[in-house]
Amino acid sequence: MALKRRTKISPNFSMASMTDIIFLLLIFFMITSTVVSPNAIKVLLPQGKQQTSAKPLARVIIDKELNYYAAFGNDAEMPIELNELPDFLRECANREPEMYVALYADETVPYREIVRILNIANENHFKMVLATRPPEMKK
Repeated sequence: MALKRRTKISPNFSMASMTDIIFLLLIFFMITSTVVSPNAIKVLLPQGKQQTSAKPLARVIIDKELNYYAAFGNDAEMPIELNELPDFLRECANREPEMYVALYADETVPYREIVRILNIANENHFKMVLATRPPEMKK
């Protein structure tokens, strides 16, 4: 007499646990990618007391050797000439009309260099944000 099993073994594979793992990895990478700042150029920013809540989409960086760098969104900073900057910012404005431009200038940069960037932004009606570092806490 042949004995039969009560539960039948299914040859199908369930992907439910695999999709759970994929979603957890996706959430992990989304959170860690927003924490990482792609700002690889070392710029010593001046101190400021106020912080803005505006999220800049375009960044212009001037280092202490007066080299200019520009980036849009989470892109890496690329070297740029001063005369190429208006075209770059116009291209960024075409991609995102309500963008803010953040200016990261080393504290040793002469004021005239900062004014040049502000003039370019003013001529093209861009919204500018000057980046500063928070004040140091007194002990």
